[in-house]
Amino acid sequence: MLIAPIVLPIEQRAALEAAYATPPRPYHNMRHVDAVLEHYGDLASGPGWTDAAEVFVAVLYHDAIYKAGRKDNEARSAELAIAHIARWLPDAGIDVVRVAELINLTARHGQLTPTDFGNDARSLDSRHFLDCDMAILGAEPSAFDAYDRGIAAEYRGHVPAFVYRLNRRRFLKKLLGRERIFLSEFFHDRFDAAARSNLRRAINEKR
Repeated sequence: MLIAPIVLPIEQRAALEAAYATPPRPYHNMRHVDAVLEHYGDLASGPGWTDAAEVFVAVLYHDAIYKAGRKDNEARSAELAIAHIARWLPDAGIDVVRVAELINLTARHGQLTPTDFGNDARSLDSRHFLDCDMAILGAEPSAFDAYDRGIAAEYRGHVPAFVYRLNRRRFLKKLLGRERIFLSEFFHDRFDAAARSNLRRAINEKR
């Protein structure tokens, strides 16, 4: 059971949920946040977090602003997190610079390698945080397939279908071709094999 390091005020929680509902999203919604929080809890019970509060808030807000095809979703989500902290949690001691840094890192999914990070505890937090968000790649096939369909639905109407299929297959192939899909040992050991199986299947289905 997850023990949250911070409890959001009711008004802040409502504002956060409203953000995730605008526009309605098949995948990048509060259910996704809850799934990432499960992995956050697993880390808390295992290796642990150095910046537990900051990572927790970053998980809550990392996709708060999301519109398929936009390049500034992460930056705008970070800005919203900072604004909400200033309004509702000004005395909680949260490092807003660190929260924003973590959220903005999610714009680089699929581009980073473990060597892009240092060996200090905060760098390990960053790798674990990003892996929490990408753990869906190593989920059960039915959950992975629901994720894949959800992403496709979010892009429908924003990108021509053939362009989406081409770019999506290219992205999945790039992930599969990486020496390390996950940035940390914790997630690599648990999810690498399943992630590669899911990715191979999805790539073949998109031919």
